[in-house]
Amino acid sequence: MSTTETRDPDTSENEPTMPGDTDLGAVEPDPIGPSGDGDPGFVELPVVENTNKNKRGERPEWLRVSLPQGESYTEVRQTVEDHDLHTVCESANCPNMGECWSRGTATFMILGDVCTRSCGFCAVKTGQPQDGLDWDEPRRVADAVDKMDLDHAVITSVNRDEREDGGAPIFAEVIERIHDLGATCEVLTPDFRGMRDPCETVFEAEPNIFNHNVETVPSLYRRVRPQADYERSLKVLRWAKEEGLRTKSGIMVGLGESKEEVLEIMEDFVEIGLDVMTIGQYMQPTDHHLPVEEWVEPEVFDWYKEVGEEKGIDHVESSPLTRSSYHAEEHV
Repeated sequence: MSTTETRDPDTSENEPTMPGDTDLGAVEPDPIGPSGDGDPGFVELPVVENTNKNKRGERPEWLRVSLPQGESYTEVRQTVEDHDLHTVCESANCPNMGECWSRGTATFMILGDVCTRSCGFCAVKTGQPQDGLDWDEPRRVADAVDKMDLDHAVITSVNRDEREDGGAPIFAEVIERIHDLGATCEVLTPDFRGMRDPCETVFEAEPNIFNHNVETVPSLYRRVRPQADYERSLKVLRWAKEEGLRTKSGIMVGLGESKEEVLEIMEDFVEIGLDVMTIGQYMQPTDHHLPVEEWVEPEVFDWYKEVGEEKGIDHVESSPLTRSSYHAEEHV
């Protein structure tokens, strides 16, 4: 693990903070005690009152999904378990897991299954990850991709803000091993706290698509992504585009944003030359996460796609069930 740099106390507050800085967590949820889930060191997101009375189970008809089933689904699950891997499909309770796994595809989540951030929408566990990196993980991911005979693989990760490198070397090795198999690769990375060096580590491995989600509109960041910064995310995407990579980013709707704010994000994406945008309906994963403020009608998603592509984004994937890696093989 890299050593932590000492920062000048007069540094501008707009510059990225480094691992070990005291402001690592803008929000400090209370730890789960003995009466919690039994995992010491994890934290629990605060319960947010659902003022509009939308309930997790009361989803519109267009958000019904099929239960996972079939031979391909079983084979994917067995492959993931055999290689001691994590998937964001399971960790984030993705509604498309049944469809994607039944097609023999999955999004691998590297760097462990414990995230250093506490986003209000995400079902991945929050806490202090185990020290160090699993340097055998790239080999296991590549073996799984090979066994599943994938032409395109999607790799994402938890945030590892306690590390100066953010886990970027693992990303790079995974990309290289997947390319060695003759497959294409999309990475969905953290913002690496806006530090250029770890971003460059990933860029130099030349993923076929570099994806980093802004997740929501800037006005909702304090509530939805308290440890993130919208302009910092745009900067990372701009860097990737300047390196000649195909870039991608996405948002969730239904968290209280306005249509005008979504269009403003599209304008920002056009300005940085973004190639692919994804837009999907936010769905509350547990009672401890942010409530759904609005079930956005399918016609609105169609309209977002039309407007975004008219503005100059090469491809907009927009539907209630769209997630970052949904139909990802079509975005290369």
